[in-house]
Amino acid sequence: MKSLSIVIPGIILIIFGMIFSFQGQGMVGPETSFMYENEEWSDYGIFISMIGVILILIGYIIEKKKIT
Repeated sequence: MKSLSIVIPGIILIIFGMIFSFQGQGMVGPETSFMYENEEWSDYGIFISMIGVILILIGYIIEKKKIT
């Protein structure tokens, strides 16, 4: 159950990272947003998503170690 407390924030980070990336590319969000069509936010979104994937992998490894 300890790994679930790591996996859920990882999933949330992936979702937020995708939203930030899409908004930075101009695909999502209001045109008045400071993030809209801003390439920096597209990069930030990818970075945030990668952190989420790393958290999910850490949670998976913790769960595997509990089984063995």
